[in-house]
Amino acid sequence: MHIIYVSDGKAGHRSQALGLFKAMQKQTDIELTFEEISIDQLALLSLLAAYKKQKLAAVSQPPDYIVGVGSHTQFRVFLMGKVFPQAKTVILMKPNFPLSWFDHVIIPEHDGVTEQGNVIVTQGALNPIENEQRHIANRILIALGGSSKRHVWNADKVLSAIGQIVQQNMQCEIILTSSRRTSADFLATLAQQSFASRLQIFPVEETPQGWIFEEMQKAEAVWVTEDSVSMIYEALTAGCKVGLIQIDRVKEDRITRSVQHLLDQKLVSNARQIAELYFTPAFKEAERVVGLILKIN
Repeated sequence: MHIIYVSDGKAGHRSQALGLFKAMQKQTDIELTFEEISIDQLALLSLLAAYKKQKLAAVSQPPDYIVGVGSHTQFRVFLMGKVFPQAKTVILMKPNFPLSWFDHVIIPEHDGVTEQGNVIVTQGALNPIENEQRHIANRILIALGGSSKRHVWNADKVLSAIGQIVQQNMQCEIILTSSRRTSADFLATLAQQSFASRLQIFPVEETPQGWIFEEMQKAEAVWVTEDSVSMIYEALTAGCKVGLIQIDRVKEDRITRSVQHLLDQKLVSNARQIAELYFTPAFKEAERVVGLILKIN
């Protein structure tokens, strides 16, 4: 079975496609292959020409599935579905085009689309993580984000939260990392705090690719700043207990409401002590989605 991923070059989008692919690998005995093709190789005029020929030079072999994430991939996925009519088209987001244009549309529930026919609604975006059952008791990971279009970074509030986590979990080993959105000034200020000696600090610039996913496999609990929604779902998928660090919200919208929904469901917590965090049941959205797709097909 051959899967083509139409790529816009964004790491977060690729992570979703890989999540789908890895879940397919796990649920089928057929050999699967994954081919990533950049949208730069898929000019719309060339796709229209390929539709007439039923052949496309950029593709190594006829696909069984054509997957896209990102607004610039959607129309290309639709056209490639016309070039390769035997393939199933899959969009991992709420599309800008009619839902009926695609065989499967996977949409996070915060987008407010009702599950129907070819639409599968998920809790958060898919990711390639699974729970490898390697969690170490009393090991904590703190993952920091930064300002976004929904949040404004509040250094005092985050420093206070980190201090509380340290002080209420003195028996724990605590690893902290930043993200591309975390200001360098914040880490410098953090290093000056009295509790900083209890932290192992790893700036994102000094961590190799995949480092944070490995840390999630080892952590019993992960505290995440609430702006980093994808990381919240990744920690849940890894099987960690998850705590939130609040920062100031610029506005309330579907994304902030989705975080509140996780709190209401008791999947995540605002608690500061590891013993007060919720142990969640298996969180396997990619596997659930693939199970539904394979059943339909």
